[in-house]
Amino acid sequence: MSCFVYVLGSNDKHGSRTYVGWTLDLERRLAQHNDGTGAKSTRGRQWNLLYAECFETRQEAMSREWHLKRDRAFRKRLAQDTGLVV
Repeated sequence: MSCFVYVLGSNDKHGSRTYVGWTLDLERRLAQHNDGTGAKSTRGRQWNLLYAECFETRQEAMSREWHLKRDRAFRKRLAQDTGLVV
């Protein structure tokens, strides 16, 4: 079973944001975020996939998610490199 850690980016009239999460199905999860049925903090925005990593276990993915959530410098560089103004 493959698990994915992902970083989403959004830019609207309220500013730019990034979101980090993990999932078993990237396409389904991105659709949930964009449909307003994902995490509460992602509702009301249009999200784009900026980055993803694949792991063999859920534990590895959740550990990497924890580290990415705390690495604001990486997320900021990633957003700038993809054209998202942060």
